Formats: sequence, structure tokens, C-alpha cells
Amino acid sequence: MIERDIIQKKLKEFEIMEYIAEVLDRPGYSHTTIQKTPLGEKVTIYTSKPGFIVGRKGANIKELTEVLKIKFGYENPQVEVSEIDNPNLNPHSVAKHIVHTFERFGPQRFKFLGYKMLDTIIQAGAIGGEIVISGRGVPSQRSKTWRFSAGHLKKSGDIAENFISKGFAVAHLKSGSVGVKVSILTPDVVLPDTIKIKSTIIAKQEEVLEGEKEEKVKEEIKEKAPKEKPSEKEEKVSKKEPSKKKVASKKKEEVKEEPKKTATKEEIKEEVKEEVKEELQKEGMEKEVAEKVAEEVKEESGKEIVKEVTKEEKVPTAAELAKKKEAKKE
Repeated sequence: MIERDIIQKKLKEFEIMEYIAEVLDRPGYSHTTIQKTPLGEKVTIYTSKPGFIVGRKGANIKELTEVLKIKFGYENPQVEVSEIDNPNLNPHSVAKHIVHTFERFGPQRFKFLGYKMLDTIIQAGAIGGEIVISGRGVPSQRSKTWRFSAGHLKKSGDIAENFISKGFAVAHLKSGSVGVKVSILTPDVVLPDTIKIKSTIIAKQEEVLEGEKEEKVKEEIKEKAPKEKPSEKEEKVSKKEPSKKKVASKKKEEVKEEPKKTATKEEIKEEVKEEVKEELQKEGMEKEVAEKVAEEVKEESGKEIVKEVTKEEKVPTAAELAKKKEAKKE
């Protein structure tokens, strides 16, 4: 029957886990898992102190593989040791730690130990935790159950069955056996009734409050600031007005200076024209011909005369200009 085979496999796995827990019952040991792979059976031992489990040069692992082959009939067992990142969030390691302290120091201070371990679980980041210590070994006339809880822990529903991690360990004492149950709701579990507040809404509200505060501060500053007297304002205005008048007067003077320069240029041209005309008439040239020559000289050489005047050089005479004109024609 298939059911019988499944039950036999599970019983065999449970026997192997109990054997490993007895052999490797040392501080730091948590629990063991068994998986079937195509290469063989994979046995993973979880611990917070892998050095104690592996032993010197892997002696403990070698002995364990031989026992699994001979006693339990595994053909190719693969034993691995994995380290627990945060043992305070692992219920198996917490339960084992409580049991080891009971076996070493006794159960007289079980309340102190229960509250201390619960505090470490919450400080490690757990949402909630619970420790239950029960049995005849607890110091009392009869067996009692002590429950230590903190935070938020689900007791029913899908999260209580599948997401809350649970661990169990037993301490065998002279006074009797003491059982320790540990339940932890780790921070990676997302509860269905969690409420998240969006940060954007909070940021907008803060901006609005800051703007209102700034406006109030500005109004208070305006109210506290002393008002200026009318006489002081008039003095400031009177001081500013002369500067404007000075700027306007400077602009007008610049505008007036420009037409003077143009007028001097035209006067020089006219004087040159008259001098050329008089000299040509003295030489015996007719008036009409003399006027035409004078106008040509005025148009061609007027620019040169102006440039020379600006450079503060001597102005050429009319005779020299007429000679230059005749030389060009020849």
C-alpha cells in the first residue's frame, strides 16, 4: 500500500532527526531537514555555530554520513551545514537555548529567562512572540504552565497555521521534564489587515503647514516693523530727484554735440569749394567751368579733408587739390 510506504518514510525521517539531535546536542544547534534529490538524500543541519557541528577537520560530518549509510540504509547521503543569520528569530534555536540553560543552571529562574528571551525576540524585529514553559520540572508542588507573550501574534486562521514559525524542545531534569514551546511571527510576514499610509499625502500636508507658517511670520514682521515718517520719505525723494535731472541734462548735451560736428564738416566743404573756385577764376577759367570743378573737388575730397581735420593735421589748399585733379585726368 502507498499509504504504508509514506508513513514508513516519515517515521524513518523522524528517527534520523531525533538521532542527529541527540548526537549534535550542542549550543547553537537548531533543527534538521531531509530532502530527496536525484543524486541521493540531502540532510541539512541548521545551526548558529557551524564550527561546533562540523568538528575538527569535519570529523562529526564523516561519522554522521557513515551512520546514515549503515544504520538507516541511505545509499548516497549528502550532509550539509547551513548557518542561521539571526538565531533570535528562529524558534528552534531559542527553545534549545532555554533547555540548555535549564540543564546547566536549573529551572529556579525560569521567569527571568522567559522574559529575557522574549525581549531579545522583540528587539530582533519580530512582530510578536510567545514562550510557553510547562511540566513537572518547574519549581512547584504540581506541574504548571507559564506563558510569556509580547507583540502581536495570530492564534487562528491561515497565518497562524502556515506563517508563524514554531519550535519545541524538552529538558530532562532531576525534578522532572520541562517542555518549551516557542512561537514567533517574523517581520517578513505581511498580515492581511495591515494599513499603509502613503507618504505623498503626508508630504503635501507638511508643505501646506510650512506655507501657512511662512505667511504668518511675514505678517508678524510687517506688524512689528516701525512705520517711516512722511518727512523722511520726502527727504529720500528729494535726494533721488537731482540724480535724475543730471542724467537728463547729460543726455541733452550729448545730443547737441552731434549736430555741431556735422555742421563743421559741411562748412569745411563749402570753404574748400569757394577757395577752388576763386583760384581757378584768377588763373583765367570761366565761372561755370570753375563751379563744376569746385563741386567735383568737394564731393571726392570732402571725406579726406574731414578725416585729416579729425586727426588735427593741416588742411590742403585749393590749388593743391586742383593740381591733384588735373594729374588724375592726364
